Amino acid sequence: MSTILNLAGRDATEDFDPVHPPGTLEEHLPQRAKLGAIDTDTLPKDEANTIEEHRDGHLPELDSLLNLHEIEELATKKLNRKTWAYYFSAGDDLISKRLNNEVYRSILLRPRIFVDCEACDISTTILGCRVGSPIYVAPAAMARLAHPSGEAGIAAACAKRPNLQMISHNASMTPEQIVSSAPPHQCFGWQIYVQIDRPRSEAMLARINRLPNIKFVILTLDAPVPGKREHDEKSQNVASKLPISSAVQGGSAIKPDPKGKSGGGIGKSLFAGTSPKLTWRTTLPWLAEHTNLPIVLKGVQTHEDAYLASLHTPQVKGIILSNHGGRAVDTAPPAVHTLMEIRKYCPEVFDKIEVLVDGGIKRGTDVVKALCLGARGVGVGRAALWGLGAGGPAGVERTLESESVSIQRAI
Repeated sequence: MSTILNLAGRDATEDFDPVHPPGTLEEHLPQRAKLGAIDTDTLPKDEANTIEEHRDGHLPELDSLLNLHEIEELATKKLNRKTWAYYFSAGDDLISKRLNNEVYRSILLRPRIFVDCEACDISTTILGCRVGSPIYVAPAAMARLAHPSGEAGIAAACAKRPNLQMISHNASMTPEQIVSSAPPHQCFGWQIYVQIDRPRSEAMLARINRLPNIKFVILTLDAPVPGKREHDEKSQNVASKLPISSAVQGGSAIKPDPKGKSGGGIGKSLFAGTSPKLTWRTTLPWLAEHTNLPIVLKGVQTHEDAYLASLHTPQVKGIILSNHGGRAVDTAPPAVHTLMEIRKYCPEVFDKIEVLVDGGIKRGTDVVKALCLGARGVGVGRAALWGLGAGGPAGVERTLESESVSIQRAI
C-alpha cells in the first residue's frame, strides 16, 4: 500500500520499467486490471526522475570518445542521479574501489625490443568460448536503469566481436529475453546468488539448463551480505521503494519495506533472500544435483581459496578474482593482488583451472598486465553500464572497441 500511495497521482513508468523485466505486468495482472490508456501529457513531471540537464549545453558524439573515462563522463551527464548513484556506489569509504584501478598504475610493463609487431591477434578462448578479445562483460545488475535495451542491448554489442557476456543474477531482463536474439555461436555465463529459498534457485537453474547459449554458471561468493553503499542509500531512490524483480524472481517481486523506507537503496533491495550459508562441503554438491554446466567461482580473494577451488575440478572450471567491484567489504584486496599471490605461492592453479579477474579496468595496459600475470580473461562491469548509459548498445560497442584497440596497441 505504501508504494501505491507514494506513486499516487503520477506516472510510475520511469520508476517501474527499469527494475522489472519487460512483460511483468502483462504476465502477472489479469485483463480486468487493465483499465485503459493514460494521457501522460496531463500528469505532473517528477523532476527527480527526469534526465538531468547538461551544463555544457551539448553532448559529444560516441565516435569522439577516446577512452573509458570519457564514456563514463558522458553517461554521468545523461543518467539521472539515482541511477548514477547505484552504478557508482561502493562499500564504505570506496577504498577497494579506488585501489582496483590505482593498483595497475604501480605495476610497470617491461617492453622487449626486436619483436615483430606487424600483426596482433587478440582473439582467445575463455572457458571454452571462442571470443574476439580477452575482455568480457562481468555480471552487472539492472542495466535497464541505463537504457531501455538493458542486458539485451549489451548482448547485441557483444555479438559483434564477439565478446563473452556474463548475465547478472539481478538482471533487469530474464535470461530468455537476453539471449533470444543471440546467434548460435554467442556465449554467455549466468550468475547465481543462491537463495535462502532453495527451490527458487533450483527453478532458475532448470531454466538456465534449457538455454544452449549459456555455457557455464557463475557462483558468486564475495557478497554473502549486502555491502554498505552510501551513495546508493543517500540517493532517495524511489525505485528502491518499489517491489523490485529481476531474473531470479522471474517477475515475482521482492517486497519493499512496509514502512515505505528506502531500505538502503537498490543494492540492498536486490540482496533480499540471498543465502549467507554457502560452504565448500554443501554448496558444490547441491549445484551438481541441479546442473551439469561447469561452475565458475566468483569472488576469490586469497591464494588459499584459489588453491582449494583447483581441487574441485572438473566441476569447477574457473575462478574469478574479484572484490565485487569494491561494493562488498571495503579494504578487500584488488584482484591483481590475488593474481600475484597465486603466481607466487601456488602457480599450479593456472594449469588446473582458468583464472579470470575483474575490477578497476580502465586501459588496455591494465588488461595486458593481468594477462601477463596469468589471467585468462579480464572483466568489465561498470564500464559496460556506463557505455549503455552513454549511447545504448552502440555505447557498449564503443566501450569494447576502445578497450580492444588499446590492448592491441599495448601488445
